Amino acid sequence: MVTLTLLEPQQKTPVHQWCFENSPIIRIGRAADNHIVLTDSLVSRYHLELRQASAASHADAWQLISHGTNGTFLNGVLVMQSSIPDNSLLQLAQGGPILQFQIQEVRTPEVSLPWQEVQGMQENAAPTVSSAKNPGIFSSTCTHEGNSPNNLFCIHCGQPLSVQQTIRHYQVLRTLGQGGMGTTYLAWDAAGLIAGMPQLLVLKQMNADMVRIAKAQELFEREAYTLKSLKHPGIPKYYDFFVEGGKKYLAMELIHGQDLEKRIFTTGPVTPSQAIAWMIQTCDILDYLHNQEPPLIHRDIKPANLMVRSFQNRIVVLDFGAVKEIGTAPGTRIGAEGYCAPEQERGQPLTQSDLYAIGPTLIFLLTGENPFKYYHQRGRHFRFDVGKVPTINPQLRDLIDRVTEPLPRDRYQTANELAIALGACE
Repeated sequence: MVTLTLLEPQQKTPVHQWCFENSPIIRIGRAADNHIVLTDSLVSRYHLELRQASAASHADAWQLISHGTNGTFLNGVLVMQSSIPDNSLLQLAQGGPILQFQIQEVRTPEVSLPWQEVQGMQENAAPTVSSAKNPGIFSSTCTHEGNSPNNLFCIHCGQPLSVQQTIRHYQVLRTLGQGGMGTTYLAWDAAGLIAGMPQLLVLKQMNADMVRIAKAQELFEREAYTLKSLKHPGIPKYYDFFVEGGKKYLAMELIHGQDLEKRIFTTGPVTPSQAIAWMIQTCDILDYLHNQEPPLIHRDIKPANLMVRSFQNRIVVLDFGAVKEIGTAPGTRIGAEGYCAPEQERGQPLTQSDLYAIGPTLIFLLTGENPFKYYHQRGRHFRFDVGKVPTINPQLRDLIDRVTEPLPRDRYQTANELAIALGACE
């Protein structure tokens, strides 16, 4: 059996997996009639063929034939046609998606096993607690050598190399972040109860001291309730919400990518065309939220809450704890300084309040600086002044000016209207 695993480009962690039994040819490309469809602009419609050279299931029995315009790289080397060693990395175009090629066969317990069998081992194995210096840390049953210290999974058998703790059927592999509200973990659904196959996901745990704060509980539960009701590719998928050991947990889709705040701090400002493209995608997600019944207001649109998927360069909106239904009573003031509309500052957010945040977000993407730097008094009101920023042309400057008008009625009224205006600035 041949297994092909799509890997996240930075951490090389599994994103998706395909298994092929008795398939002499595996076609990979962007067209819908391929065996594996990868919707990446760098991938050709019929990019790659993998052919079994003989009936024997050895590593040298598979051949790679590349038809891709942007080339195919086998373990970092550009190839047109080549045999494929077991456990090879195939990259479709420079900077394109990466697939791990593995031949799964059962001969002895030391040989790589199919993922279904690995899953069974993980479900039935009882993890053993390590030394008292690391309470709650579980050792892995995997004994294979040759794994990088940064690997989350064994390259031979696919088992997690270290499990910090197990919460229900979720194996916690790493702590992603910790804040006042809670802790976010990278977790492994070994049982495959969510998607029908093992997968990585995000598990958010509400801090114990927050349980006593009614508002904190409300926001945490609101995020779970909101995500469960929404289905959009630009919104993380809801998986599970439960209470275990007196603590509340939310399981949701893991987005492989980088938020715009980190992206800009790491690589610097982007081109106007890229910034506009990302904001048009954000408007599409906001349009979906604002057209719910009743309309939903995100209330915390800012670069740190806009993630770019590594695989498709598409925006995903994060953090739905602040989402509010329009028409409900004025509530707690929520929003980031510099990105928060005046009426939202007063606890009276509207759908136009989300659109307001697009203006300062554009400023940050194009300058790499806190938009508050450009916030000056103009007449009776404070306004953003970007007249001296060379990458912001007059048309885009006018758009930022309008979307951040002090009065909501003077702004673009819908996300779709704003998206059209952004498209005209490209």
